[in-house]
Amino acid sequence: MNKLLLLAVLLAAPLALLAQEEAPKDTIPNGWTRTGNLSLLFNQAAFNAEWTGGGTSNYSGNLSLTYDFNYKQDKLSWNNRLTGEYGITKNKDDKYSRKTNDRLEFNSILGRQIKESNWYYSLFLNFKTQFAKGYEFNEDLNPDNEGYRTETTHILSPAYIQFGPGILWKKSDNLYVNISPATAKFIMVDKDFTTVNESVPGALDAYNKNKYFGVDANETTRFEFGASISGYAKFNIMANISAENILNLYSNYLEDPQNVDIDYTFNLVMKVNKYITSNVTFQAIYDDNAVQGFQIREALGVGVTYGF
Repeated sequence: MNKLLLLAVLLAAPLALLAQEEAPKDTIPNGWTRTGNLSLLFNQAAFNAEWTGGGTSNYSGNLSLTYDFNYKQDKLSWNNRLTGEYGITKNKDDKYSRKTNDRLEFNSILGRQIKESNWYYSLFLNFKTQFAKGYEFNEDLNPDNEGYRTETTHILSPAYIQFGPGILWKKSDNLYVNISPATAKFIMVDKDFTTVNESVPGALDAYNKNKYFGVDANETTRFEFGASISGYAKFNIMANISAENILNLYSNYLEDPQNVDIDYTFNLVMKVNKYITSNVTFQAIYDDNAVQGFQIREALGVGVTYGF
């Protein structure tokens, strides 16, 4: 818990300094405000049979949607964001396409302002899962053989739900930090991935060495209780170039509280014109219930964007 509070201070301090220097006071009028962004990034490479330089024809695409719907009424503030992303890549000689991105997430923070300050009493909700099946590929087998690819995840397996009361520091819709010292977290999975025949010698021990997202054998949910910190900062670097930082931290009081879950995303958006943009995304995740190490994702693309 002490480490988590230290991380909160380290996160909040630079954001507060940035807010004082660059971010204006939130002047959103009372009532609803809604904004959305739909983006399609596409990359393709093709080589004919006579091409001597080497290479494999391929294509890749990524579709993303963000939709913000926020409400303000005097001292009441309610921020909501829905995010959906899906990307695939396909090489000419591969039998199967492969995912490069798959995310469905909803975030909501309800706050009530404390006097005339940037502090709010808050209640937050986070839900995330994925759209499509995920596979592990056995490159040693022929793609036509059974077992070449094994399904490891699909929609709602896993699915994460976090919620809890806390305190929110908010300079604007583009700059805030929420701290919740009493966060409930549920991890939900399909029982097909956790089913173990306990009558088979050693089967249960083998499963317990590598639990499916931390869920016990023959169960579909895992409950955790801990502390969470979430921060959001979006600012313009220069004309037509904006940067977005999203950080989420979580510590489970009930088991290994020193192992803090980390989910950090950096998005850089460079506008060519109203409809053409270039996007750079970097994401780092640490969750020892899923993988014993950092999960890293990077993406760069140019595509069509529509704002609404």
